[in-house]
Amino acid sequence: MQALNVINPRSGTAFLLKKGQRLKVVDMEGEQVADLMCYNLHDRKEYLSSGRTIDYAGTIRLTKGHSFYSNRSNIMFRITEDTVGLHDFLLTPCSADTFRILYEHKNPHKGCFGNLCEHLAPYGIGPDDIPVTFNIFMNVSIDCEEGKVAVLPPKSTAGDYIVIEAAMDLIVALTACSAEQTNNGSFKPIGYQLLG
Repeated sequence: MQALNVINPRSGTAFLLKKGQRLKVVDMEGEQVADLMCYNLHDRKEYLSSGRTIDYAGTIRLTKGHSFYSNRSNIMFRITEDTVGLHDFLLTPCSADTFRILYEHKNPHKGCFGNLCEHLAPYGIGPDDIPVTFNIFMNVSIDCEEGKVAVLPPKSTAGDYIVIEAAMDLIVALTACSAEQTNNGSFKPIGYQLLG
């Protein structure tokens, strides 16, 4: 079996995932979130849409069997395996501004947003082209009466994973999330494999 590619803590990568290929994302040590964003390889103005995906699925609890849609209502990928079943598609990727505003850091880390910008730039994708990401393993609770959201420790443990299958040729960007609260106070690597 192919060895896992490793995304070091608080970093990211980008790569191509062709139609029919599968991507396995692994929480190597537990309680670590991975932000995923993708674009149509042949038209970068078509990108993963949180709003359309949630709208068509009728749920924010996206897991095995759900399709993920683009801003043009085309299916980009489907989840085919999921050992956790709890992810977030509501909150934006953490950024230097996140750390400045929410954490009051004086010298903020560039965050997942900065990592996405860095790794998507060679594909001609700029900061203004990066919307809400699919936050794999992220645990966000919602108070239905008050409408408040809370970021809780991920429920993923070491070795938990998710597998997606591409429905079109994709540019995929993936991070090991950089926010303390999101990862229960520590930063760990994320593993991934391209399958078939």
